[in-house]
Amino acid sequence: MCAVKAPPSYGYAFVTAHRFLPSGPLTGRIRVPGDKSISHRALMFGALAVGRSRISGLLEGEDVLATAAALRAMGATIERTGEDWVVDGVGVGGLLQPEQALDMGNSGTSTRLLMGLIASHGITAAFTGDASLSKRPMGRVIDPLSTMGASFTPSPGGTLPLIMEGMQPAVPIAYRLPVASAQVKSAVLLAGLNTPGITTVIEPVPTRDHTERMLGGFGAKLEVEEKDGERVIRIHGPADLNPCDIVVPGDPSSAAFFAVAASIVPGSDLVIENVGLNPTRDGVFRVLAQMGANIEKLDERDVGGEPVADLRVRHAKLRGIEVDPAIAPSMIDEFPVLFIAAALADGTTETTGLEELRVKESDRLSAMAEALKLAGANVEETDDGLGIEGTAGQPLPGGSPIATHLDHRIAMSMAIAGLVSRDGVEIDSIEPIATSFPNFTALLNEAAK
Repeated sequence: MCAVKAPPSYGYAFVTAHRFLPSGPLTGRIRVPGDKSISHRALMFGALAVGRSRISGLLEGEDVLATAAALRAMGATIERTGEDWVVDGVGVGGLLQPEQALDMGNSGTSTRLLMGLIASHGITAAFTGDASLSKRPMGRVIDPLSTMGASFTPSPGGTLPLIMEGMQPAVPIAYRLPVASAQVKSAVLLAGLNTPGITTVIEPVPTRDHTERMLGGFGAKLEVEEKDGERVIRIHGPADLNPCDIVVPGDPSSAAFFAVAASIVPGSDLVIENVGLNPTRDGVFRVLAQMGANIEKLDERDVGGEPVADLRVRHAKLRGIEVDPAIAPSMIDEFPVLFIAAALADGTTETTGLEELRVKESDRLSAMAEALKLAGANVEETDDGLGIEGTAGQPLPGGSPIATHLDHRIAMSMAIAGLVSRDGVEIDSIEPIATSFPNFTALLNEAAK
């Protein structure tokens, strides 16, 4: 239950389990959970290293725990010790045949990256997931991994449940990404870890580079260059990974919800500590700044090879803009909450080039268009984006019930919309939030008290 306190002008003093009501200013200092993308990879690379890795700041959401469970099923020892997680790896090539199907829950990242790991091991694995994950396409990963020698028996439409058989030795390939996808890139690179020779991935559009950064830290031989306007990544296999101590910075995707909230709730002055600002992930903060947001970087530093800072965010009058589609890969998961900022801005915000949002946990374009309209926003949906006419800072009317489609980012985005509504916003479920941000409502209460 989110017991967000309302200012006297609104007159609300209670919330129901799924209703988020108008909020007073967000103030003080908060710390969001560890970065989900980095947490997944830290567990995977630790499981493939020879020796013990220690991870601090790991995101303990359901998606990351699904990755840990799958790696345990294939022989790695993964335990929580105090505030840290300890991983005793099996070495590249040492994954064992899992005795049961690997249940991925709601995590597309777990599924696609683990398929890459298994593709170059001589084992067979079955993947299952919840109703949302079972609708998401896996063909974009199946295609290159099949070329490397793995075989797949998916459900009709190329979805889960599926069974895959790895190939050892696999065949090195040079693969040009047909769509900008860090998951596909990472799956091919992870398969290349246990593949003799050089496996190459060519990115016409750069995507988040946590895999490349962390593989280098674990000792893999990796080369990255810019060639003819494209990014070329080569990994040499088979690799020997060394154990590492990893510090996971705060997740910029999680921080984005509070950055938007503090920007649009009058009187807010909030510091979000320890936010990862990898340039392939910080697009949402750059776009908010273009809209007039007041975001100040404090104590900029490097943590485990990743740029990090504390962000001070103060309320500001936002203006509608035309968002450059080239920035989409660096903020693809943050567009749902950016749409909330757009709904409160002065003028119209136009977004294009967002076809990728239609194959996430839900069709996020349609889901957010429907949700925003129910909350009283003026929204036009196109094939590849949304056009949103803002209220110039006036509260949204609010509405209920709003369908989350089992999508954690829809749920959290509409919770933020509730903070700047007249009557509150009710969502059909807060359960999906646990996949990536278990203490989301608790932090909202802390910031808005």
